[in-house]
Amino acid sequence: MAKNGFNYTLDFKNTDFRLHPELYRVGVGEQGVLLVEPYKSEILPHWRFRNVEVAKASAEKIHSLFEAYLAQQDFVGADMARKFLQMGFTRARRYANHKGGKKYTASPEANNQGLPYPYSSGSANKGNAVLPQEADALTNEKAQAAAIFKEYWFRAKGHPEYLRQKQLFREKYDEK
Repeated sequence: MAKNGFNYTLDFKNTDFRLHPELYRVGVGEQGVLLVEPYKSEILPHWRFRNVEVAKASAEKIHSLFEAYLAQQDFVGADMARKFLQMGFTRARRYANHKGGKKYTASPEANNQGLPYPYSSGSANKGNAVLPQEADALTNEKAQAAAIFKEYWFRAKGHPEYLRQKQLFREKYDEK
């Protein structure tokens, strides 16, 4: 595992990262977003992007959780909330680009085997051709939902207190 890579070998079902923040790694992008407890269970019920109204309520709620975690000096929780905001953007963009949510052409065999991360995770079709983008991919409702999440995600990732706590976390747990 790379020095600051996300450790997927941990026992996520039985690990409470609030009690064991030393086991957490920021990783890259959204790594671990659906694994790290109790944060996944606290944030996931609020994560929605069906339409603009739902996305706005979702992003606002997740951002308020982000700020609450920061106020509690709970960097892992804040980072997980940031990841959910980022994932709101990326998933809404996926559906804006591809109405059915499928990005790659399907094939009976897995074409992502042996590819480096991030191509090795997720869809087994990642090695296949990308399906055409929707004609209204930049203006449709999912694109508007993605823009809402992007605004909150960027607000979170640039938040001065988040950046301060992230630096302290990395120093404390030697995550460089």
